[in-house]
Amino acid sequence: MNTERVLQVAVFLLSASAASVARAEVFDFESAPLDSLPPGWSVAMTHEGGQPRWAVVRADEEGQVLAQLSNDPTSQRFPLAIRTRESPRDGTLSVRFKAISGRVDQAAGLVWRYRDENNYYIVRANALEDNVVLYKVEDGNRVAISPIGKEGEYGQEHEVPAGQWHTLGVEFSGPRFSVFFDGMKIYEVEDTTFTEAGRVGLWTKADSVTQFDDFETSDDPVIEESK
Repeated sequence: MNTERVLQVAVFLLSASAASVARAEVFDFESAPLDSLPPGWSVAMTHEGGQPRWAVVRADEEGQVLAQLSNDPTSQRFPLAIRTRESPRDGTLSVRFKAISGRVDQAAGLVWRYRDENNYYIVRANALEDNVVLYKVEDGNRVAISPIGKEGEYGQEHEVPAGQWHTLGVEFSGPRFSVFFDGMKIYEVEDTTFTEAGRVGLWTKADSVTQFDDFETSDDPVIEESK
C-alpha cells in the first residue's frame, strides 16, 4: 500500500472513530450548577397543572443528580426535561433513577422521537404500580402499546422498589422498541406513529419526585443485557 493510500485509510479511521465518539453522550450532572437546569436541557409539560421544577441537586450516595422536585398531584400532568439537540431516529437511551416520593404516582420515564410536549414516545417505570409501560403520546393523548405477542396487556408487571436506584433503558430501531429494566430486556413493542428523528429526554407524572443520574444516549440501537 503506497504512502498516500495509508494516509487516506488513517484519516478515514480517525474520522470514523471521532464520529463514533460523537454519537454517544453520557450525563452524570457532576459539573452542572446546583439548583438549576443543566446546560443543553429545556423544560416542558404535557397537560395542565403546577409548573415542573427540574434542578440539579446533591444526592449523598451519588453526588449530583437531576431531579424533578415539584409535587403537584394533578393526575395527568407530565413534567418533561428535554435535550435541546435533536437525536437520530434510531438508537438507545438509558438512565438510572430513584423514586423519592409521590402519593398519586412515583414514576420515571425516558422520552424519544420527541416532536413537542404533545407528541413523543415514552417508557416509564412506576414504583406504586410495580410495572413498566411503553406509551405513545399523540396530540396529547397517552396510549399504552402492548408487548408483542401480548395484545391488550398493559406493559409488564415488574417490581420497582421505591427509594432504590434502578436502570431503565430502551432500544429503538424503525418501528420496533425493546424495553430494559435493571439490565435485562423485559419485552418488545412495535409502532409506526412517529417515524422521524426527534429529541430525547426524561419524564415524570403528577406528584412524582424522582432523581435521575447517568443519562446515556447513543445512535447505536444495541443495549447489552446484564449477565
